[in-house]
Amino acid sequence: MTDSVYERESSGQERDFELSLRPKRLAEFIGQRPVVENLSVYISAARKREEPLDHILFSGMPGLGKTTLANLIATELGANMHASSGPALERAGDLVGLLTNLEQGDVLFIDEIHRLPAPVEEFLYSAMEDFHVDIQIDQGPAARSVRVNLKHFTLVGATTREGLLSAPFRARFGVFERLDPYPAEDILQIVTRSARLLDLPMDAEAAALIAARSRGTPRVANRILRRLRDVAQVRGKGRLTLELAEQGLRMLGIDAIGLTELDRRILRVIAEQGGGPIGLKTIAVAVGEEEDTIEDAYEPHLIREGLLQKTPRGRKLTDKASALLAR
Repeated sequence: MTDSVYERESSGQERDFELSLRPKRLAEFIGQRPVVENLSVYISAARKREEPLDHILFSGMPGLGKTTLANLIATELGANMHASSGPALERAGDLVGLLTNLEQGDVLFIDEIHRLPAPVEEFLYSAMEDFHVDIQIDQGPAARSVRVNLKHFTLVGATTREGLLSAPFRARFGVFERLDPYPAEDILQIVTRSARLLDLPMDAEAAALIAARSRGTPRVANRILRRLRDVAQVRGKGRLTLELAEQGLRMLGIDAIGLTELDRRILRVIAEQGGGPIGLKTIAVAVGEEEDTIEDAYEPHLIREGLLQKTPRGRKLTDKASALLAR
């Protein structure tokens, strides 16, 4: 339970909870102001010209709102949203059904787009650029290809690893937007709004505490709020006070700078190796976690807090981290 609020993937129940808190219109989206302003202009221009919106690539840490923005784009365009993910599209054939079912102006959202296999990625090139695909029929001397024309659509890709996308693939996106961690004041607005939607009375001090411990990530803030709602209902009178929020955060193992037990284990593993440098694979084996999860969900916060350095030879502790572990 202690680290569940930071996991990248959501369970079905978690996804339903997160969906219930998502804004319904782009104007309701809190934070990422430059991104929202840019999207508003691009969407308005596309609607005035009655043209499909350019393909869009969102990059940034998990939980910052890439999927939410993709849904809002479809809503603002008055289009249907079709969603998939890089790992789910193993073969070009998996993509054919998706593409041929798209109507004019529809939005196709592919999460973790950097994990598309190379043949699938290359299959997308003609679909994105010329809105057609060539399907190979039969093999050997009888092999032939059939061209299938597609309705004009907008591809929205989301990635936590923009650097893993090939240059030709990136070049086919007309819009690039990077989502950054949210400042505490934006997270505070999100927590306050979510508590209102959940019909959870909450003291201002409790909301500020959650915002400060949420790593600048709306998904983390909402997951913490969900767990603290349980604490308020069982140990209080249904109202989330500062005292109950502090109790709940201790139950979750989240300390004053937002570190969890897994964060501290990562730091201790490096400390036991003389402070590093130490490879990510070694750290993952030592703490029993996936490399991608450590790199995407845990390391960014440790780096922002000045506790960890990424070097060509591996991860190193900073003096601040050494002092923290010595307490």
